[in-house]
Amino acid sequence: MSTKHRAVAVTLMLACTVAWNPVATAQTGTAPTSTYKPSVGQAGKDVVWVPTSQALVDRMLDMAKLTPQDRLVDLGSGDGRTVITAAKRGATARGIEYNPDMVAISRQAAKAEGVSKRATFEQADIFQSDFSDATVVTLFLLPSLNVRLRPTILEMKPGTRVVSNSFDMGEWEPDETAQVSQGCSGHCVAYKWIVPAKVGGTWRVDGKELVLTQTFQKVEGTLRDGNGAVPIREGRLEGTRIAFQVGDKRFTGEVNGKAMQGKLTDGSYWSGTLVGQ
Repeated sequence: MSTKHRAVAVTLMLACTVAWNPVATAQTGTAPTSTYKPSVGQAGKDVVWVPTSQALVDRMLDMAKLTPQDRLVDLGSGDGRTVITAAKRGATARGIEYNPDMVAISRQAAKAEGVSKRATFEQADIFQSDFSDATVVTLFLLPSLNVRLRPTILEMKPGTRVVSNSFDMGEWEPDETAQVSQGCSGHCVAYKWIVPAKVGGTWRVDGKELVLTQTFQKVEGTLRDGNGAVPIREGRLEGTRIAFQVGDKRFTGEVNGKAMQGKLTDGSYWSGTLVGQ
C-alpha cells in the first residue's frame, strides 16, 4: 500500500460513526442473536471498516435514483446498512463482504428489519465475484481499489449507476458530486458515475462520416462530408444517451450497440450505424 493510501486508511480508522447497531433490536423485528460486535477501524481484507453514515447512505441511494426495479450490489457491504436500506426502498439488494462475521450480522439485521427476501449477503472476495447483472453499484473503498474495479464496472451495461462514499475513480470524472452536512460527521461526500455506452469508432450518419474517440463519458471527433471535416464540440455520454454539437446543430440521441439515432435542434431526425467493426 502506498504512503498516500496508508494515510487514507489511518483517516478511515479515525472517522466517527453514527447510531446504527446491527446487533440491537430492530424496530420491526426481534434482536439478532449474534454476540459479535464490529468496531470502527477493524482490519479487513483490503481496507479497515468504517460504517457509512445513514444520512450518506440515503443520499447515495437518492443520487442513484434507486427504484424497486433496480438490482443493487454493495461491494464490501460491512454491517449491511446500504443493502438493507435499498431493500426497504423495494429494490433487490445484494451485499458482498469478505468478513464472515459481518455477513452473519447483516443477515440477522435484514431478517429483523423484515427484508431478508430482498436483502441478501454473501461471504466472498469482490474481485472474484460476478455482479454484472446489477443496475446500481455502491462502494466505500480506497481509491486504488476503485481504480482496480474500474475496468470491470466499465464493462457493465450502459446506464448502470455507480455511487462511491468519499473516494473517486481516478481519471474517470464523476457525473455528480454531493455532500451531506446534517447527520454525517466524517466521510460525507458521495460521487456518482453512469456507465457510458461504447461509441469510439467510425459511424455513417445520414451519408456523412462521424469519427468518434471516447474517454469515459467524454466524446471528441469530427463529422466529415464532401466539404471537409468539422470538429464536434461538447460531446458527452450519459449511459446510452449521447449529445454533441456540430457547427450550429445540436445532436442528441440514444446509442443501441452499433446503432444510434436521435433529433437535431430543429426537430429533424438523424441516425447512425457503426462501420468497420
